[in-house]
Amino acid sequence: MIPPWLEPQLQQLRAAFTAGRMPHALLVHESPGAGGELLAYWAAQLVLCTQPQNAPCGQCAGCRHARERHHPDLLTVAPLGDSAQIRIEQVRELTADLALTAHQGGYKVGVISPADGMNRFAANALLKTLEEPSSATLLVLVASVPSRLPVTIASRCQRLRVPTPQRSAAVAWLAAERGPADWAAVLEVLGDAPLIAATVEPAAVIATAAETRRELDELALGRGDAGSSAEQWTRSELPLRLGCFEKWLTDRIRAELTGTAALPEVRASTHPGAVALTIKGAFELLDAVRELRSSFDVPINRGVALEALLRTLAPRRAA
Repeated sequence: MIPPWLEPQLQQLRAAFTAGRMPHALLVHESPGAGGELLAYWAAQLVLCTQPQNAPCGQCAGCRHARERHHPDLLTVAPLGDSAQIRIEQVRELTADLALTAHQGGYKVGVISPADGMNRFAANALLKTLEEPSSATLLVLVASVPSRLPVTIASRCQRLRVPTPQRSAAVAWLAAERGPADWAAVLEVLGDAPLIAATVEPAAVIATAAETRRELDELALGRGDAGSSAEQWTRSELPLRLGCFEKWLTDRIRAELTGTAALPEVRASTHPGAVALTIKGAFELLDAVRELRSSFDVPINRGVALEALLRTLAPRRAA
């Protein structure tokens, strides 16, 4: 089911297609987990539908095959395996296929997601296709950080923004798609990313988040074991735990800056004579956690790196 918050973008695309003004390239700028890929494949159904006067009808073979991503004129590019990057060979294969005549005699569609995962060489390989598009070709790039794309790529695409949906709308959609659960708590953990939330087990996410925050609180009190926590995290749900770590730091920074004291028990219980993490240190640690979250395509020892970050939480004796 297409989420209701995408309706403005659907209307814009439908109007352009009906008026014969469908762009040859779209850049879907999505907030993570807001539905950028759903919009991309809906656009594919729109142009591949065999009932153009009612496109996308959702019932014809073109719509069904596009929705299931099995249409012969629908080409997709995504990172391979555990990689976070899209490589030049993948883009070259896509551009070569887009230059061929459509199997069904209509549009050919290419979807690249996440497009901001293309390395520099892959992005450059796409430029000629954008500069000299074949007729009846639609290229859709989905990116949460479009600033990572070269200006030469982004400037040749019509941009569609998919913002973060309202929490209430996301909770209602998740309940309709997945059934009753504490979806508000799941979104609090995952950062209002309903399409990501739809793929997880809600109770497990909530439990892992609570356990992770308890461990971080203990480490900040000087009572936890950074080595044991790092070992456990690297064995189980590391991306989720790093996201919880980032949010925990963000909450602490916000509490200090606004004076709301969101975590008074941590500050009040710090060992006498010890120096807790400063605001400057918290910002530096937040940057380091974000860097580690983005490093899953890099061959590093994440357990060692994570242990070093967790050790910075422990109160230190004043000099």
